[in-house]
Amino acid sequence: MKVFIVHAHPERRSLNGALTDIAVETLTGAGHEVRVSDLYAMGWKSEIDADDFGGDASSPLDVVHDSGRAYESGALSADVRAEQEKLLWADTVIFQFPLWWYSMPAILKGWVDRVFTYRFGYGVGVHNEVRYGDRFGDGALKGRRAMLSLTVGGPASHYSERGINGPIDDVLFPIQHGILFHPGMEVLPPFVLYRTVRMAPEVFADAAEQWKKRLLTLEDTDPIPYRHQNDGDYEIPSLHLREGLELPGRTGFGLHTAG
Repeated sequence: MKVFIVHAHPERRSLNGALTDIAVETLTGAGHEVRVSDLYAMGWKSEIDADDFGGDASSPLDVVHDSGRAYESGALSADVRAEQEKLLWADTVIFQFPLWWYSMPAILKGWVDRVFTYRFGYGVGVHNEVRYGDRFGDGALKGRRAMLSLTVGGPASHYSERGINGPIDDVLFPIQHGILFHPGMEVLPPFVLYRTVRMAPEVFADAAEQWKKRLLTLEDTDPIPYRHQNDGDYEIPSLHLREGLELPGRTGFGLHTAG
C-alpha cells in the first residue's frame, strides 16, 4: 500500500504522536510506503485567503470559483498542491487526531478547507436528470480508502446508542460521510481509543497491539457500506432515499448505509 497519514496534534509526544509513530513503524515494517503530513510541525496555515489562489484570486474573493480556476491552472499555493499530490499518490489515507468538541481540531479542518478545492474535492462531474455530479461514492479520490484514528477523552459508554453524546458513528458522520466519502473515498470503520486522559501504561500497551492489528488488516477490512449517490438509491435531484430501501428501525444517518 501507499499510505498517507495526516497527523493533527500540537504535542508530538502525545498519545496521537505515539499512534502515528506506531503506524509508520508497523506499515513500513510490513513493506508499505508511508508519507506523513504533521500539520503542526509543518506550520500549516488553516485559513483560506487570496494567497491560496495566486493570480486566479478575484476581488472580491470568490473562494469556490477562484479555487477551481487555480486548481485547473496550477496556480494553487505550493503547500496546497503538495497535499493534493500526496492524496493522489496514496491508495490509503489515515487521519490521526484527538476528538475536540465533537469534531476534528481546527488545523485539520483548515487542511480540508484548503486542500479539497473546487474541481478537486467537490464540484466535479455532470449534473443531469439521472446524475447529481460525481460525489458520494464517485469523485476525484475514488479508488482510495480512508480511515479515522482518533482519541476521545470520555468513556465509550458516553458515545453509545443511549450515551449522552450519541453513537460515535453519528458523531463522526459529518467527517466520514461528508468529507471523506463525498469525494469518492471508501471509508473504513474508525479506530477509536476512549478515556485517553486517564490511560494507564498497561491499557496503552494493549491499545497499541490493537492498533497494529488494524493496520496490518487494512487491505482486508470492509468499508462502511454508505449508499452511492448515483446508483439509484436516491431520487434526483431531491437526493431523498427512495421509499422502502431503509432497514427496519433505521433512521437518521443510518438511512445512508446499506448494511
